[in-house]
Amino acid sequence: MSPRPLPFDPIVRAAELWAERIGEPTTMAAVTSIMRVQQVLQSAVDTALRPHGLTFARYEALVLLTFAKRGSLPMRVMGDRLQLHPTSVTNIVDRLEGDGLVKRTPHPTDRRTTLAEITELGRERMTAATAAVTAVDFGLRGLTDRQTAQLTELLAKVRKAAGDFTD
Repeated sequence: MSPRPLPFDPIVRAAELWAERIGEPTTMAAVTSIMRVQQVLQSAVDTALRPHGLTFARYEALVLLTFAKRGSLPMRVMGDRLQLHPTSVTNIVDRLEGDGLVKRTPHPTDRRTTLAEITELGRERMTAATAAVTAVDFGLRGLTDRQTAQLTELLAKVRKAAGDFTD
């Protein structure tokens, strides 16, 4: 976030200039708004997670593991669910394991598969970090619950059109 608020909305101003010089500004303004909101959200989440020694990617991994029935998942499945490249999953698990929040265990029936399993310390850290990010609403302020649900639905349409998922 900027140190002090601007006395005008720079995206509205950019849209006016875009309309004068380039053409229809609706899509540009929407995308620029999304990119700026992403920065605002990232800053709020990073600030909330920093005291817990977590990044958002590591936090997501811990949450995913707590959602798993046994508290563990194959790293390949983690990559699929988090929509990350296997190298990124390995890096995340390496960092979490180094902090004692996750441990690698062999799969009970598939010797080729390694499981990432959340530790008790990982569960405690995830719980504390969740309290921190929810206390700031993940940085998403200024909307009603209904508007937040509508936003999620609208963004899901964009994600689906981009091939993020099928239903």
